Amino acid sequence: MTEAKRQDQQATHKVDVLIVGASLAAAAAAKRLVDAGLETLIVEKRELPRHKICSGILSPRGYRFLIENFGPLPRQALHDPTWCRGVTFHFPSMVSMSMDFFGGTTPHLHRKYSDYWAIQRSGARVMDQTSFVSLVDSGDGVSVKIRPQGGEDQWVQARFVIGADGPSSPVLRSVYPNYPKQIPWFFVGQKFHEIIECPLDEDYFHFWFHPQLGHYTWSHARDGKQIVGVGFKRGDSFHKRHEFVQQYLEDKHGVKLKPAGADHEGCAENFGPSLINRYVFGQGNVLITGQATGFLNMIGEGMSCALHSGAISGESIIEALRLNRPVQELYRKMIASEVKRTTDQWNPLKIAFAKPHEADFPKALMALSWGDRYNVLRDIWRFVVLYKEFKWGRQIAARSMERWLYGNYQDHRWL
Repeated sequence: MTEAKRQDQQATHKVDVLIVGASLAAAAAAKRLVDAGLETLIVEKRELPRHKICSGILSPRGYRFLIENFGPLPRQALHDPTWCRGVTFHFPSMVSMSMDFFGGTTPHLHRKYSDYWAIQRSGARVMDQTSFVSLVDSGDGVSVKIRPQGGEDQWVQARFVIGADGPSSPVLRSVYPNYPKQIPWFFVGQKFHEIIECPLDEDYFHFWFHPQLGHYTWSHARDGKQIVGVGFKRGDSFHKRHEFVQQYLEDKHGVKLKPAGADHEGCAENFGPSLINRYVFGQGNVLITGQATGFLNMIGEGMSCALHSGAISGESIIEALRLNRPVQELYRKMIASEVKRTTDQWNPLKIAFAKPHEADFPKALMALSWGDRYNVLRDIWRFVVLYKEFKWGRQIAARSMERWLYGNYQDHRWL
């Protein structure tokens, strides 16, 4: 008896699709699958509703998806302020540009409750406090070992598996064990401060294109406090980086805050794939989606990418069954639109002359003087090439230039 057949006979659960991670990507995928009549099981290692490290500012595109697929958001799923008007970009030249989102304000999600609400609305069966352990893809289906908290290992037999379990995805690692060593990793952390004085407009998400501050620096109001967030290459000191940014905000923007103390959080992030179009989609009957794939917008908003890519992963399975075609073949074709959309947000030419961030950057740019326009474009370029410090920086530069000039969005050779 083969190992796959033995696991099939021992399976505690048999489903059409097993989704790992109770994320927004998982909810979107599950909604598509359940609506198509496929038995869908979501496993989540934490107890639901679970905490999610995230600022919570959703893009207009992500908001439209939630409304169209899940309905009006409950008040519990929102932070205060409950809505965000747009984004303000700040540059080293001290030019600041505020841009309203197209279509009006967007919600400020409380991820602990918004994710759980979407998961419940998807209609999928859920097992929380249950960890993914390993999988075996036999070609005809996937045997997945799961581990309920405090219980014995169980086997689930699924026709397909979707890894929607974040940037450090155990599902991805089970398919590509060496993947984490092949991309740069960043640490992103945020602290929550009592406000003494803060001139930053709380209706906006504030983002700094400033290489000296790090790869990702942001601030906005939430629940009576001010978030100060920093992103930097893994290995640097979070607290020193944060202290430097906090002092910069006070010196340059008059932001005076009380010490955050122990009120902070952080996690590893995989910014790199969005820069050079090296996303990972899975193999065989195992699909990778959401931030596990590498989808992340330039201002760090990954929720809209997660929702749309999650939905596409579910649609790919439905189409694979309908057409009797390999799911990876369909998934990689269908996901190309999301690849282009996400990658455009890292393109300085698109940022300057198009509207990849769902706010009118070109209009705000043209409202500046010629000198300020030059300074802004120079600062954006310097910010993007900050990534050259990594050992694969030349590859980033070469592939980025090729992508910007020739629109090479469908090169999925890598994974």
